[in-house]
This record gives sequence, structure tokens and C-alpha cells, in this order.
Amino acid sequence: MRKKVAVLGSTGSIGTQTLDVIDHLGYEVTALTACKNVDVLEQQARKYRPRYLAVSDAESCQKLRQALSDLPIEICCGEDGLCRAAALTENDIVVNAVVGIAGLAPTLAALEAGKTLALANKESLVAGGHLVTQTARRTGAEILPVDSEHSAIFQCLMGHTDHSELSKIFLTASGGPFFGMKKEQLQKISVEQAMDHPTWKMGGKITVDSATLMNKGLELIEAVWLFGLPPEEIEIVVHRESVIHSAVELIDGSVIAQMGVPDMRIPIQLALTYPKRMPGRTKRLSFTDYGKLTFFPPDFETFDCLRSCVKAAHMGGLMPCVVNGANEEAVSLFLERKIPFLKIGELVEASLSLTEYQKDYHSMDEIKEADGAARQFVQKQVATYL
Repeated sequence: MRKKVAVLGSTGSIGTQTLDVIDHLGYEVTALTACKNVDVLEQQARKYRPRYLAVSDAESCQKLRQALSDLPIEICCGEDGLCRAAALTENDIVVNAVVGIAGLAPTLAALEAGKTLALANKESLVAGGHLVTQTARRTGAEILPVDSEHSAIFQCLMGHTDHSELSKIFLTASGGPFFGMKKEQLQKISVEQAMDHPTWKMGGKITVDSATLMNKGLELIEAVWLFGLPPEEIEIVVHRESVIHSAVELIDGSVIAQMGVPDMRIPIQLALTYPKRMPGRTKRLSFTDYGKLTFFPPDFETFDCLRSCVKAAHMGGLMPCVVNGANEEAVSLFLERKIPFLKIGELVEASLSLTEYQKDYHSMDEIKEADGAARQFVQKQVATYL
């Protein structure tokens, strides 16, 4: 079957790798979206000839319309445009590779339309896990994880439709570029150092999240929603080689792990071809090339972001949304060189004081309120700090 795919966030790392997989599989592209990278989006549009494009703002939209005036492509902007791309009637599958909480609205739009969602936007479940899973159950839409760790868990559980057989999840982490360092060694970390990830080549925000281990904290919260386990039954393990992408322990004591070379095209392709597997063109794993695999406990004392995410997961309600919003704001300030590296974790942890959001929620408006409050909190803290 030649599936029709919408790729949201098509100019980023996951988006471009998704298009590479689509080329390999011979699938059709129905829609492409980007934030403001008009030049790359124009190139993609000319290659794939989708029916629909969306960008984040009116200025980028106008530039794109002028650049593509010779093609019969509908071009829109803003959140409404992004959601429309996610809900197109002809979509067989929607790949959500949008960065940050901006990915939540199109996640809900795709699920409301009953579309299969290949989810690479972890913030959708972190900020709005209750709403997202509730919508999927109501419409019968399927969520297929694209993150390498959650795809690994998903693969380990294939054939185990009854999650009551699941006892524990081992969520692996590369440890980031600062593995083994203590806070005193991280005092003067530069943006360039934080962007130098040992395993993966990614965009700015997620690379910094990997350096602070915030990314792994967000993935723990995501796993809670995807697999129905409480946070205390998800163990984070630092695995520097990134060969075991995650593992599960079943109630009889068996442990099943998913392994492979660190290449995001593997989980992306599975999400696109599921429930079938197709031949891929990634490098094959050689055990003897690696020789040995190592495992370490995470350093919760040094990496405040990771500790804060675990706390937020236990607190429940909108607290995961709060720490996510605080982190997005803090990472932006770090990338703008306005705050030092360690300040990110301090601000995320401080946001846990917004306990008024430790409550049940039922709407997108409540999520936006909590996210906005966290961002304002960070801005106020930084103004005092500066």
C-alpha cells in the first residue's frame, strides 16, 4: 500500500529523516509544515508536490506563497494551518515532529480526525497526556511512538496486548555530553559545548535537553502515558553506546530489549510501515564491533531537570506541563546566551513551586494557562537574577 503521509516539522532533524524514509518506501506526501525555514520548505515542496503547506507566521507564509506561486499548493499559517495539515482527509498517517508544546494542538487535531499518529513530539504527552490519550480512546485513533526509546518499548511489547503482564520499563539514556561531570564542572558550559551531543545529531532545543537530561525526564513522563505504568516502575539507565534503545521486564522476570545501531530512521520507518516491517537501508548492528555494552545509574543530584521531571510525574495534574513550559523558556534564554547552563535546571526545579496546577484538567485552555504561568515564572525569576 502506498501510504499518504503528512509530515509536521518537515525541516527539522526528524522531519528530514522522515522524508528520507518516505523516499525509500515510495510513499506519498500530502502535507508539509515548518516553523520559519521557508527556503528548505520550498525545496521540499518542489520535490514532493504536497497539496498543503503550513508555516508558523504570516510573514513566512507570504514569502512561501511568492516563492511557490507557480505551483498549485495551498499555503496557510499559524496553529490553525498546522492543525488543518494534521487533519487532512487523505492522510493515512501523520508524523508529528514539531518541536515543543506547539505540537500539542496538531496532535489533538490528528487524533480527532481519527488519523494514525506517528508521534515524535514528546511534549504532546508531557503537557497534555490525559487529553491526548482520552481523545485517542474516544476516536479509536492509533498513536505510534517515534522516539527511539518509546519505539523500543513498543516493539518489546508486540504480542503482549495485555499490559498487566508488564512489570517494569528500563528507559535507556545516552547520558549526554556531560556524563560523569559534577555541578562544579558545569559552571561555565557554553552553548557550543551543550550542542555537541556524543550520539545523535538533532535540533538546538532537543540537543540542550539531552545535555541537561531534561529530555530523559520528558521521556519518562511520556512513557507513563503511552504504557500505563506509574513513574516508580520506570527505571532510567545510562547506556553510553545507545545500542539497547530500551527494555521491558515482564511479571515472570523475563527482560526483553530492543537493539540496533543509533539511527532514527529505524523507529521512523517502523511507525510508517506498522504493522508490517519493510527492508531498511540503515547500517546493521555488529556485536563484535562494540565488544561490550555499559550501564550506569543516572546522576539525579547533578542534573536538576531529570530530578524535577520525576517529581512532576509523581505530583501529577498539570505539573508535567509546568516543568515543560519552564524548560522551554529557560532553554530559549540559554541559547540566546542570557543565562548560564546550570540556570536551566534551577529554573525548572523552581517551577515546581506552582502547586496550584497540581490538579486534574480537561481542556486545552487549562494546559495553555499552566504553560503560560510557567513561562512567566521563569521570566520573573530571570529578571531578578539579571
